[in-house]
Amino acid sequence: MKSQLLKIPVGPDYSFSIRQDKVPGVNNRLHYHPEIELIHFKSGRGVQYVGDSVSRFSAGDVVLVGSNLSHCWRFDSDLTDHIDVRVAHFCENFWGDDFLDLPENRLIKRTLEKAGRGIQVSGKHREKVKDLLEESLHSEGSRRIILLMEILTLISRCRQQMLASPGFRLNADELCEERLNRVFEYTHANFRKKISLKEIAEVANMSENSFCRYFKSKTRKTFIRFLNEIRIGHACKLLMENNMSIKQIYYESGFNNVTSFHKYFKGITGKSPLHYQQQFLANDREYAVGVGNS
Repeated sequence: MKSQLLKIPVGPDYSFSIRQDKVPGVNNRLHYHPEIELIHFKSGRGVQYVGDSVSRFSAGDVVLVGSNLSHCWRFDSDLTDHIDVRVAHFCENFWGDDFLDLPENRLIKRTLEKAGRGIQVSGKHREKVKDLLEESLHSEGSRRIILLMEILTLISRCRQQMLASPGFRLNADELCEERLNRVFEYTHANFRKKISLKEIAEVANMSENSFCRYFKSKTRKTFIRFLNEIRIGHACKLLMENNMSIKQIYYESGFNNVTSFHKYFKGITGKSPLHYQQQFLANDREYAVGVGNS
């Protein structure tokens, strides 16, 4: 997971970019860019990283990511043929340096400021945001700009869940550190087994104490917290698939007993595994009915 500054191409006839992605590798590496990113997952699911937040994403989700905020989307490997994403990139000042200072735009300006932590968009206006983003993909001329304004206005009225913790920041130089990338990659490859501090510190080529201080300074969380977030994210995926017992799920996710699994699951998601599964399956049925009736 090599962190990198991503260059967002914009055609000569456009002031911002909007595209459709149907392959998993476009956004699956930790990256950042000066452009603000708006993404809608029409289909597909996996794990998303926004700043120091690790969580699941699924079909229907809409996320707004601020300028230079590290992020990536790792799609589940069994769904690589069922990926359909709409993603827009735009600079905050592409419509002029003073445009957002107009009193009529104060809600949009506030929303873009909050996007510095990443925003998970929900609520009754989210479906309209998806429709307008879809229309933007096929629009030309000034209509594209008008649609973006309408989208951001709607998002400013949606329920907004902040993703990264308050004060989270990684500057470009820090993001490029190969040491942190090695730690991320090793954790993703080995989270199902026990990873000791000694083991992960060796991956980073540091002493245990130095590694603990280093990791906390870069991510604002302990390595154990990060490891358990990865494990719980995988458990969420298995709960969504509804093909395994709880015992199978906690074992497959790297936990040794059901007590610690329940403790960390509720601490990270705010729900019990059963409640999480029931809520997801109910939402999934509701989404399927909505798609069928559209």
